[in-house]
Amino acid sequence: MTTSVQKVLQDSLQVAKAYVNEVYETVKKRNPGENEFHQAVKEIFDSLVPVFAKHPKYMKNGILERISEPERIVSFRVPWVDDQGKVRVNRGFRVQFNSAIGPYKGGLRFHPSVNASIIKFLGFEQIFKNSLTGQPIGGGKGGSDFDPKGKSDAEVMRFTQSFMTELCKYIGPDVDVPAGDIGVGAREIGYMFGQYKRIRGGFEAGVLTGKGIGYGGSLTRTEATGYGCVYFVEEMLKDQGKHFKGSTVVVSGSGNVSIYAMKKAMELGAKVVACSDSNGYIYDKHGIDLNTVIQLKEVDRKRISEYVKEHPTAEYHEGCTGIWTIPCDIALPCATQNEIDEESAKILVANGVKAIGEGANMPSTLEAIDVFLNNKVLFGPAKAANAGGVSVSALEMSQNSMRLAWTFEEVDAKLHEIMTNIYRNSVQAAAEYGHPGNLVVGANIAGFLKVADAMLVHGVI
Repeated sequence: MTTSVQKVLQDSLQVAKAYVNEVYETVKKRNPGENEFHQAVKEIFDSLVPVFAKHPKYMKNGILERISEPERIVSFRVPWVDDQGKVRVNRGFRVQFNSAIGPYKGGLRFHPSVNASIIKFLGFEQIFKNSLTGQPIGGGKGGSDFDPKGKSDAEVMRFTQSFMTELCKYIGPDVDVPAGDIGVGAREIGYMFGQYKRIRGGFEAGVLTGKGIGYGGSLTRTEATGYGCVYFVEEMLKDQGKHFKGSTVVVSGSGNVSIYAMKKAMELGAKVVACSDSNGYIYDKHGIDLNTVIQLKEVDRKRISEYVKEHPTAEYHEGCTGIWTIPCDIALPCATQNEIDEESAKILVANGVKAIGEGANMPSTLEAIDVFLNNKVLFGPAKAANAGGVSVSALEMSQNSMRLAWTFEEVDAKLHEIMTNIYRNSVQAAAEYGHPGNLVVGANIAGFLKVADAMLVHGVI
């Protein structure tokens, strides 16, 4: 490469970097105090510098400014009555971030931590995650600061009915299709679907995903996010001549994603030795008994600390962050955002971790990601490794549209193919734009390009 060509490339990169920094500063000013949203935006923006250097048309058309501003944000009150007859009020949200490639698609999270920043970070990430799946779905997210823990079924029903009474004004099979997330499982989806059906006066199966099998749900949806994460990590390992078989695995969380990530890792020959909940974690050197975890968390709705009553040789430790001090070959953070910080990442590296697969949304801080990448740890970022759930949600939408129901094996095969394609496309994009092996950059670029090109075709809207 001649000196003159190198200078042109360097100049293009400098212009692109200045543009990205300028837009990022604008985002921060417009959204003060929304740290989670800022973090998600910065991680993606930094990856896109080589794209703008190579394709200045995206800068000229203000794609970055437009894609980082939600098309619509809805905030509303949710009044409901508890079992003692007391009126309670929570806050509901729905952010409809980008519909360039399809109707808004993204889960609903019920958790006390939910606020505008968290919903916006999740919705922004969802744009690129959904694009990576190859399915025609845009990015959205929603939820409430309602906490379903400790609530009776009747209280959850009254809350979700009130929540859907307002949310139904903004959603529909071809407009916005919510699903579940933290705190929103089959029970909550069922109540919301019933209320939507009551209000609309018709059976619109495609308005929600994650539904029960008996009323339009898809087989494999329950397993999809956990299975998908393992399928993605499996592809990463294969490229390096490594495998799950014989590996020691630590999985944070003990909810839906974690349970099925553990199940699939075990099926592939791994030994899972630890999992957690918001109170603490268990370590079982003999390997976690998954049936016990399922009974505790999905049937009895008890804390993970109860595990040691059934398995007295296992250990329970208060504080969930300590789980990352357990030596392992593969770590699958499947609990919540920013659960692995820089210190935890350094401990994992020092203990010999070989691969990370993010099963939760943004579970590693930016500093932690740098630690993993700088130490050549295989790293599957959330928007790629976590895309299995929304992939099968899109497949559920397809089945609803066609009035068909595919078998578990059919859906699982499609999921496996989707996750393999996400991995391959991320690898290819990373190499094409000068960051070979960096799947954070690769996934961000691959997800961005599809949406950006659709936005160009649609004009300035």
